[in-house]
Amino acid sequence: LAGAYWRGSEKNKMLTRIYGTAFTKKADLEEHLARIEEAKKRDHRKLGKELGLFMIREEGPGFPFFLPKGMVLKNTLLDYWRDLHRKNGYVEVSTPIILSRHLWENSGHWDHYKDNMYTTVIDDADFAVKPMNCPGGMLVYKSEPHSYKDLPLRVGELGLVHRHEKSGQLHGLMRVRCFTQDDAHIFMTQDQIRQEIKGVAKLIDEVYNLFGFKYHVELSTRPEDSMGSDEDWEIATDGLRGALEDLGLDYVVNEGDGAFYGPKIDFHLEDSIGRTWQCGTIQLDMQMPQRFDLEYTGADGEKHRPVMIHRVAFGSVERFIGILIEHFAGAFPTWLSPVQVKVLPISDKYMDYANTVLAQLNDAGIRAEIDTRAEKIGYKIREARLQKIPYMLVVGAKEEEEKAVSVRSRFKGDEGQKDLQAFIADILEEIRTKEIRQVEEEA
Repeated sequence: LAGAYWRGSEKNKMLTRIYGTAFTKKADLEEHLARIEEAKKRDHRKLGKELGLFMIREEGPGFPFFLPKGMVLKNTLLDYWRDLHRKNGYVEVSTPIILSRHLWENSGHWDHYKDNMYTTVIDDADFAVKPMNCPGGMLVYKSEPHSYKDLPLRVGELGLVHRHEKSGQLHGLMRVRCFTQDDAHIFMTQDQIRQEIKGVAKLIDEVYNLFGFKYHVELSTRPEDSMGSDEDWEIATDGLRGALEDLGLDYVVNEGDGAFYGPKIDFHLEDSIGRTWQCGTIQLDMQMPQRFDLEYTGADGEKHRPVMIHRVAFGSVERFIGILIEHFAGAFPTWLSPVQVKVLPISDKYMDYANTVLAQLNDAGIRAEIDTRAEKIGYKIREARLQKIPYMLVVGAKEEEEKAVSVRSRFKGDEGQKDLQAFIADILEEIRTKEIRQVEEEA
């Protein structure tokens, strides 16, 4: 059951909408029910609280607080994003969160998106908190003259945006009112469209494969309410279609579902329990460069209008973290885990050696903690497992004598005694390659 206002207006009576699902055979129903139960166990709101990742308070509905471990997770993702984009020829900028009404009128947001924007008055003039990064990106491009030799220009921004969502639509990290969008705007000539689209599609493919996501692709074409000429739309759509065909990517055409300023490619990823999420998108835009009068000097010495791509890989970083929590059920790959190793001394007698082990792990750049509580070792191991920590190092008399550690992992259980330096080398390699180790047996 769900509530719905008659004709979609809050002024009308609330009706009850009834949804029903039918299955052709009992096995399908049982699989569906099993997935619902599995989804409950993986709920990112529940795991976010249990693992100390984030919280949402009544003082800020839709505005998430990231806790220390959640910030480690978020920053590790952003470090990966920055490294990947640097390798792919992007530069990074940061644009202001609040900008003038004039800018949003020029971009079209003041007329078409104002109900979702937070506005304020500064020095008797109207301003708005940005719901999107694009207009600021236009001003960055306009800040200096450009030649065809500068293009393509790939400009990335991890921009904090705010959108006013209705309270009934808010849901953990999946639907929030403030989030970080991993935007990039690529400025190019018309004959560079196909190659740049292919580059973005490969980058998004690399991101999703890293986390073990399958995905499918949709090409969305011109909607009825659109801007621009037939010729512009044909060039843009052919550029997207040609790039997908060059890459050999299967895709479905979603007629009339493009943005008002251009066609787009959407990437729908599938998580470990079969749910799909729309995250990555590539939107080709010939209209915003026109609205902001963007130019470059061509080889002929004349002024020309660049074509622009809007694209995201994660989409909303907060939402992507929510998806990752549920995809991995909170048991992140070692490279992404907020705590990678827990040192567990058998008793206080071995605390000095345990602290030596901890110091060496930290010196090597491994995120490690120590359990100093006066509890039995079995209890400490169970607690570390509940926190879904990849590795536990048990230390006692034998380990201290041999400068070794007894390794227990989330993947294999008891992995035996190892030389400490050998363990450090192994885990550093696992982190470097961003390997996703599979659970071999119940630990």
